Amino acid sequence: MPSRRKPAPDNAVQEHRLHAGLTQAELAERVGVSRQTVVAVESGGYAPSVYLALALAEHLGSTVEELFATTPAPAAPSPSGGPRDR
Repeated sequence: MPSRRKPAPDNAVQEHRLHAGLTQAELAERVGVSRQTVVAVESGGYAPSVYLALALAEHLGSTVEELFATTPAPAAPSPSGGPRDR
């Protein structure tokens, strides 16, 4: 029977936490949640509230966008514009 793999999380919380040198328990204590909540956020099993997302970003020296944006922001239009209306 093939093993079932969990889908990759849609966030970079674990990457930023490890870069900051924090354990899940340490990050959880700093933001006021349980270690299990941090595990769930990192695995993509729990979408944090705005308050928690902001706290995670602050304590990881990041932004909410860096932690949770799953697609790159669209490029700004060039100053010359594009094709003009005819």
